[in-house]
Amino acid sequence: MKTTLNFIFLILLIANAFSQQTSKTKAEDLKSVYNVQDSVMIKTRDGAFISAIVVRKKGVSIPKPVILQFTIYVSDQGRDIKSLKAAADNDYVGVIAYTRGKRFSPGEILPYENEGNDAYDVIDWISKQEWCDGRVGMYGGSYNGFTQWAACKKMHPALKTIVPYVANRPGMGLPMENNVFINPNYEWSFFVGNNKYLDTVAGNDRQRFRKMQFKWWQSGVAYKKLDSIDGSPNRLFQRWIQHPSFDEYWQKMAPYQKDFAHINIPVLAIDGYYNDSQNSSLYYLRELHKYNPKADSYLIIGPYSHFGAQKGGTAVLNGYKVDADALINTNKITYEWFDYIFKNKPKPEILKDRINYQVMGANEWRSAPSLEKMNNGFLTFYLSNTKSGNFYSLNNKKPAKKGYLPQEVDFADRVNSNNYYYPDPIINEQVDTTNGYVFISDPIKEPLLVNGSFLGEIKASINKKDMDIGVTLYEVMPDGTYFHLAYFIGRASYSKDITKRNLLKPNTIESIPFSNTHLISKQLSKGSRLLITLNVNKNPFSELNYGTGKIVTEESIKDAKEPLRIKWYNDSFVKIPILK
Repeated sequence: MKTTLNFIFLILLIANAFSQQTSKTKAEDLKSVYNVQDSVMIKTRDGAFISAIVVRKKGVSIPKPVILQFTIYVSDQGRDIKSLKAAADNDYVGVIAYTRGKRFSPGEILPYENEGNDAYDVIDWISKQEWCDGRVGMYGGSYNGFTQWAACKKMHPALKTIVPYVANRPGMGLPMENNVFINPNYEWSFFVGNNKYLDTVAGNDRQRFRKMQFKWWQSGVAYKKLDSIDGSPNRLFQRWIQHPSFDEYWQKMAPYQKDFAHINIPVLAIDGYYNDSQNSSLYYLRELHKYNPKADSYLIIGPYSHFGAQKGGTAVLNGYKVDADALINTNKITYEWFDYIFKNKPKPEILKDRINYQVMGANEWRSAPSLEKMNNGFLTFYLSNTKSGNFYSLNNKKPAKKGYLPQEVDFADRVNSNNYYYPDPIINEQVDTTNGYVFISDPIKEPLLVNGSFLGEIKASINKKDMDIGVTLYEVMPDGTYFHLAYFIGRASYSKDITKRNLLKPNTIESIPFSNTHLISKQLSKGSRLLITLNVNKNPFSELNYGTGKIVTEESIKDAKEPLRIKWYNDSFVKIPILK
């Protein structure tokens, strides 16, 4: 036994020595091939410092275009250097800059708040370096997608193109969606805000935060007290919840309204049908074309999640086997795009038109000149109060007689949750019928392509001043399974203006329009049916709107008192985009 242990110990020593030698060799290789400046500090106009890394190929004396990433995610595992080497290997200079307060940068970490001005200063510094030819391109996903759009709030002349994947838009999609604060960014604030790098211990402790949200749910305390339940003050969470409207705090972080008119550089966006923050990402494109109709922008979108879109998809997504045709190489396409912009090479082959989308179920890509022209019509369905088997009917004709379906929601009840809308799994054997209402269409008589973002208008009266609603769209396939297509969650009092809360009048029929839903492309089979679920949002995964009209984050179970009573009127409708 002793001989065996000695042998194992010897093997471990050899392995450790080999590992150290390999690391040393890699470091030497890096130094021999690349010029790495890993401790660059860039001073901003207001006196702050941004930490950055610059990687160039050795032996190259000619100035090159620069590929910039601007991120809050500081990796000490070699990921950042690897991405910078890729830029250099593609005949560019690679630069990565970190959000103010991160890595070697002194000062407070405040996600979102300084990126616009800081990105401008970083680009300005880059453009003046001898190794830069005066042209800068940006790319990256999620937060890195947001920083690219933030850089466009005030355009620097050296910025020539951006390639944002699944770009965040603070105040829209996260940390709130259609003015409803949702939970995922709560833990993210510790992950990025606890230290100069990343707090992976807190970031990976899913059980801690699941326990917290369920404890909050059971306790009935106000949403703003989440961190007291967690036991750790959350300064960023407390900062965000002071702004439930899409107010100036959020507006100034990225281009807003007329800011988009000044964005005249080519844009290539990449997104996914099942990206949680899709409404953030597509907001930028929609506003760009609203204020600058001639904008030179492209979109690639397919059956990808938030993380999947950044690498080109996965074979299986939330239980759904993705079409083989949908899998792409995001990194390859990105550098083909940069070569097209900076080196006059061909445009990436996938870009047949402005909008390039994969049709789920058809195993093919299609294209359109704009988001609006992805479809050439709508199927309009009214949410009737007449039964259709176990559900209610989706009627294609407006009801001749006004009627309604009643619902009662007791916010003091912590046994039952309402509005399970999340698309995991994408294909399910059943749909929740325990509360809310389910509406179903007749079987379609021929194959149908659902293409774009569904929208609609809910007509309802309630006995309170506000409510949060959920509308989810499914395909009921011929085999009886439910395919999750898209969803909407939002606050009724912000349905007409996300910048200003307009409370509902109790016991008065109100119109609640909605349109900021998730875009989809799905081939429906003959015999399939469309299905809509309509419900009040009440669950442990977002704040609870008790309907008093007070600030929602301050409401608690003490405000539950009388149950919420709703009348859903049968002239409510949804419009489902189709391509005939």
